[in-house]
Amino acid sequence: MSGGERGADRFRDRTDAGRRLAGAVDERDVNADIVLAIPRGGLPLGREVADALSLPLDIIVASKIGAPGNPEYAIGAVASDGSAWLDDGAIEQVGASDDYLEREREREAENAREKAETYRGDRDEPDLAGKTVLVVDDGVATGSTAIAAVRLAREKGAEHVVVAVPVGPPSTVTDLEAEADEVICPKVTSAFRGVGQFYENFEQVTDEEAMAYLRDDGSS
Repeated sequence: MSGGERGADRFRDRTDAGRRLAGAVDERDVNADIVLAIPRGGLPLGREVADALSLPLDIIVASKIGAPGNPEYAIGAVASDGSAWLDDGAIEQVGASDDYLEREREREAENAREKAETYRGDRDEPDLAGKTVLVVDDGVATGSTAIAAVRLAREKGAEHVVVAVPVGPPSTVTDLEAEADEVICPKVTSAFRGVGQFYENFEQVTDEEAMAYLRDDGSS
């Protein structure tokens, strides 16, 4: 784990966060082969990191499974290949039934597959076999989508998986460290209510904007 509490210091926007994250990754001397951003919010940061390190940028897609009646509260996540990570503690806390979990898993797996196909278009999936991959997002709260992304990268044959995010709470970073080979998080803070509190501008990234970051020149 890298980083510590820096309460008042916020990122201007995702591009600013990406530039700072790129610096943190560079300092750790990660010898990555490819940057995989989690859409949509991870793509502006992924573009900055990929450009700074002269690496190709692609996507790795996972959709969170929300709690019954509270879809923003993640109790798990599903990757685009259908593999799922479930937070047993959160599931027990909210009382989600097996039927609910299976129904949401199927629905979110389809959403993730469709998003991956839409974003990638005619391009082939990257070959991750034996590669060192850098999974990037705009921050982690529960870490469910990042964990699902790490597991998907491993399923695709990645040899070394590094997660790079600008901000997250200590417990989630610890959970990620148990999944990934390395976690880079410049701002690890227990004063965490949500990722958006650490950004001056945290407007939702549209699909069109997100896909533009996948272009070679990163124009949007």
